Amino acid sequence: MTEEIKGETIIDDEVLAAIAGVAAKEIEGVASLGKSSIRRAISERVGGTTQQARGVAVEAGKKEAILDLEVNIIYGFSIPTIVGEVRKKVADRLEELAGLVAKEVNIQVVGIEFEEKTTRVE
Repeated sequence: MTEEIKGETIIDDEVLAAIAGVAAKEIEGVASLGKSSIRRAISERVGGTTQQARGVAVEAGKKEAILDLEVNIIYGFSIPTIVGEVRKKVADRLEELAGLVAKEVNIQVVGIEFEEKTTRVE
């Protein structure tokens, strides 16, 4: 007979932010997360923050979480559609991977990125 071993599991906010960041980038039309800055890039290089967690802030309790995301959208995609898809994907992944309910997923669109067009040389 196997008895369940009790204990408390704490998932760090950085882990939850990384989950949310990866989930947001799974949506077509999301170019990147966070505002670009030289200071942030240097911080990532020296281990200050992870690229997956950039542009994501998390406040988590034992059963719920509130997330704030900063996203850059690719020009030509519908912002309201992308934002709705990001909210759903982030909430789904958070529940699936961490067992937390996303009480709020607040999204700030901080930029538009343009895809580079490649020209063919003959």
